[in-house]
Amino acid sequence: MSHVVLVPTARPTFMTDAARERADAARALLEELGAEVVGPHDLVMTADDVEGAARGLGLDADLVVNVCASFSDATPALRLYAGLGRPVLLWSFREPGPVGDRLWLNSLCGANLFGHALVRAGAEVRWLHGDPGEPAVREALRKALAGQLPPRAELPREDPANRRERAGAAEVRRLLAGLRGARVGAVGDAPAGFTPSEYDPQLLDTLFGITVDRIDVEDAFDRVRAVGDEDRDRELDAACTAQPSLRKLDQEQTGRHAAVTSALRTWSTEGRHAALAVRCWPEFPTQLGVCPCSSLSRLADAGTPTACERDVLGAVTMLLLEALGSGTNYLVDTVDLDAPRNVVRLWHCGSAATSLAADPDSATQAVHCNRKIGVAGNFPLRTGPVVMARLTEDPDPANPAGLRLLLAAGESLPEPNRFQGNTAAVRLETPADDFVQGLVTGGFPHHTVVAWTDVRPQLRTAADLLSIPVVEW
Repeated sequence: MSHVVLVPTARPTFMTDAARERADAARALLEELGAEVVGPHDLVMTADDVEGAARGLGLDADLVVNVCASFSDATPALRLYAGLGRPVLLWSFREPGPVGDRLWLNSLCGANLFGHALVRAGAEVRWLHGDPGEPAVREALRKALAGQLPPRAELPREDPANRRERAGAAEVRRLLAGLRGARVGAVGDAPAGFTPSEYDPQLLDTLFGITVDRIDVEDAFDRVRAVGDEDRDRELDAACTAQPSLRKLDQEQTGRHAAVTSALRTWSTEGRHAALAVRCWPEFPTQLGVCPCSSLSRLADAGTPTACERDVLGAVTMLLLEALGSGTNYLVDTVDLDAPRNVVRLWHCGSAATSLAADPDSATQAVHCNRKIGVAGNFPLRTGPVVMARLTEDPDPANPAGLRLLLAAGESLPEPNRFQGNTAAVRLETPADDFVQGLVTGGFPHHTVVAWTDVRPQLRTAADLLSIPVVEW
């Protein structure tokens, strides 16, 4: 009989009843397949829960499974598995909620974040996606219990004899030179367990000549509180003219939204920031009583790229794409996989520029999908050809640049807004399940940048000039 340690991780801001139901079904399936399953029976959501799970994580297990019952930051992954010395199987579930509702679980994104943190820490992960009742999931677990874990992704490498299209080196060198001296405004620290939001300032300066201007969240709040009534009302009037649906929301919350927008705009102007990366939670909703998503959208519509969750490298990726001609772009999570259609769904909770909406004239503003307070966008993203890109640290110590560049492409398809916030259904040019497996087991961030202009030739040349390896699906 196989001995399995199963740990079901989750976060209380998601649908814990649905998460618990699927975690219980996962345990039952493993037992039905003949395994002796140990580990926490309830969802692991607190620091005490994690410590309890760590006490039961013996090295004699035949298989270690982390059920990503809902999204969680990577703190449990690092505590439980960074020093395990063996692969951990990350199991993510499909999204159960109806079209247009919030993400109930965000399980796939949680597995992606766990994978990034663990690979970055030198650990190895494998990935399984699907619900316990699916035949393919049953078969994959049967093989895993027999010692055949799902494979790690083979990251694509360019064939030197068949190089993909490049842009002219002189022109790209000129465009890269335009980034030197750029400043990114960063509000606060990286959220706990969000390893993609950590960055090396020296690396950014060396490669791109970009520096980071940081303030604490409380300093940002002081700036918001100092916004005068006249400035707040002027911004609110302008926002309501551009986005009339704001008038239907709680006036106190939209007033705070206007003050946040005004404060961030003033700080960004004073600091000559080319982009912003903002720690958008938990303090904004819990202490200030507002979500800054629509404020970030307003700034993006005015030409300043904005990244949530204080993702500085994400903001730098946005700046790089814009410098190379992408136009306005958006930082997204990969949250859903429809392998038969070769589709991934890209999403974030409502900070997209309204110019990126499928129909900008009906780009609705609403309450935040998780926090249920204002203000966040709620509209599907533009259709048409897209490029996905991401600069991230390279776990290969032999890489002198220290960064690698992820690239993929596809087509954003017309469909109703699948998840509350901003969603795009992208049919990839490469097998979608291979791409997501690469994200998780290859240790790539849960954040990528999506753009609607194909700047892959320019990005490849930029990577050549900077000696940054490209991983392109």
